Amino acid sequence: MIFLLKNYFTRIVPHCFWLPQNFWQRCITLLFVLMALNVSTLSNRMQAQGVPSTPQRIPQGQVAPAPIINDEGGPVLLSGEVVYTNPFFTIGVAAPLIVLEDQTGFVDRNPGFIIPQESQTLGQITSPFLESPFTYSLALPIEPQGTLRDVDQDDQEELGVMIFAVAYWTNKFGDPFLEERDLYGGGWSTAYASTRVTEEVSRRREVVGGKLLVYAPVPNQGFPTDFGSDGLLFTKDDPIVTLPLGYTVVDLDASPFTFDRSRSPIIDLIEPDFAALEDFSNLSYTDAFDAMIQKLRREYAFTAYKGIDWDALAAEFRPRIVDAEAQDNRIDFLRTLRDLSFAIPDGHVQGPILGSDVRLLTEGGLGFALAELDDGRIVVAYLAPSSPAATAGISLGDTILAINGLPIADYIDAVVPMSGPFSTDHVHRLQQLHYATRFRIGTEVTVTYAAPNSTTPIDAEMTAIAESGSLTYNTAPTTGFEIPVSYRLLESGYVYVQIDSFFDNDLLTIQLWERLLTTLNQEQSPGVIIDLRYNSGGSGFLADQMAAYFFNESLELGNSGQYNRELDDFYFDPRTVEQFYLPPADLRYDGPVVVIVGPNCSSACEFFAYDLSLQDRAAIVGHYPTAGLGGSISQFWMPEQVVFQFTSGRAVDMNGDIHIEGKGVVPTVRVPVTIETLFAEDALLDAAIEHLDTLPTP
Repeated sequence: MIFLLKNYFTRIVPHCFWLPQNFWQRCITLLFVLMALNVSTLSNRMQAQGVPSTPQRIPQGQVAPAPIINDEGGPVLLSGEVVYTNPFFTIGVAAPLIVLEDQTGFVDRNPGFIIPQESQTLGQITSPFLESPFTYSLALPIEPQGTLRDVDQDDQEELGVMIFAVAYWTNKFGDPFLEERDLYGGGWSTAYASTRVTEEVSRRREVVGGKLLVYAPVPNQGFPTDFGSDGLLFTKDDPIVTLPLGYTVVDLDASPFTFDRSRSPIIDLIEPDFAALEDFSNLSYTDAFDAMIQKLRREYAFTAYKGIDWDALAAEFRPRIVDAEAQDNRIDFLRTLRDLSFAIPDGHVQGPILGSDVRLLTEGGLGFALAELDDGRIVVAYLAPSSPAATAGISLGDTILAINGLPIADYIDAVVPMSGPFSTDHVHRLQQLHYATRFRIGTEVTVTYAAPNSTTPIDAEMTAIAESGSLTYNTAPTTGFEIPVSYRLLESGYVYVQIDSFFDNDLLTIQLWERLLTTLNQEQSPGVIIDLRYNSGGSGFLADQMAAYFFNESLELGNSGQYNRELDDFYFDPRTVEQFYLPPADLRYDGPVVVIVGPNCSSACEFFAYDLSLQDRAAIVGHYPTAGLGGSISQFWMPEQVVFQFTSGRAVDMNGDIHIEGKGVVPTVRVPVTIETLFAEDALLDAAIEHLDTLPTP
């Protein structure tokens, strides 16, 4: 009791000094009331956690007390900074959090530990979040509500301590506190926390450094003073000291650990090596290129799957890099990196984009665009009024036979799209069609065509002009006012939903999504059509968890392997298997679902579509499969302020098979590409409605 009284006098009484003298009696009375409540609360929590109501205490003198530095009675206010170099750190984040993170998951080695909401003390971000580093402060509660754990390894049952890290999280679901879905299923932080973990396979996710905040509700509770001979924390060989009452910051980077009781300690959060952006920008062109090839050779996810020969690529492109360096030619250096990226058949790979080259090669057009029908014909799918093509007599639906005397099939095969590279043949072919009618302004072009139902060839001479309509006609119209999820009721009674991105404001996305699901259930909607045709991806986790609203089982979805330096190979951690974390039952929709896809649905969009194909939950409607971008991405800096992007995560299904990359999600209801469907108002939406109409009524 005397220790609890001391705790209240040292932490509360200083804040009462402003009171008039005649309020002191009330203040002292209040302290005793609070003390009694504290004892009652502590007793209840001890019973709830299975701790004896009269815990044993380590006798004074049996174990040495922790050597304290800066002894000011214990921390009251934490502050620090968070440095991030990863360019994806802030994308989609609407509610960033700094939080006291209960480390019971790590102490118990329980990756499914859900941090209790009552233990989550939230901090305050005190500088612009979008600028690295940002700063935070966190006022500590008088008594935290964490989980008690006895960690002194003496086989005696004591009250124990509460162990916390300071960690960065982002809130997506529900109230401002973190739930299972926000926590990616639970466990403990491995990035952007006050602790540092190891990536060694044998000790993966073990805390090996950084700082912990420990709270002892009574004095003389044991805590490790160093890692034992096994190099692990909270194991039998830990050397032990005892802690005083209250908070102590433990520095795990010192040997032995240091124990800090200053009132306002600085605790910075740590960006781990695997998340930080590697930087080759200070190297010469040639040295940076060699470092890049070495990195890609090790870490690119699909080398064997795609048959990439890094030695051959280095031999092809390195001489150009050497020449660019010798001539100090920035443009040649950038073009070489761009061309290297085009040589890797992966839509996630991205080198520098030279706007001047793109404009020069694509700003001119003839006012028409092409499409390839299932029967092999190449036809005019778009025609701008008063364009060179229209003036020359070309009409919608005409068959194009040749361009500049080259048979159209051969001509298209030779087109190098400026939007490369591509993961799948069908996307590559569609982009070749897309760029086939782009020319430099002023180029003279001969187009040979035939009218519908005719085989008579007609030659038309025309000159490329500055026009963009034929380049953008089949892209999603954007104004900047779009929201990530929109929906409307169709005349058929079905609900049409358009998901434009999994990369937008994640909190808003979930709020819109849950409003939709609530309304679907309230109105007992007979069917839902989800249009993903213009969704270029974003957060795979967000996509998975949005798909979960259509299921009643926590299905396992697959895994993603990353390069591990210890193994010098890709490693698939069984603890990182993706799965559904189900929302509340009243937010799940059991009715029929159709998903519309297309070649512009890529990356996270494809994982959403794949998820909905499980257990035949939804029909997948489309002309073509999705883009086939099946992995997570990383980036690194190159000279001339270039960020090079590549696929670093190899996504597989639960059988260990690559299921998205190079394949995409294939429609289960394929709509043929014919003259009729090409010029229908929306053939895919019509097919989705028709499919729902054929389903039996529940």
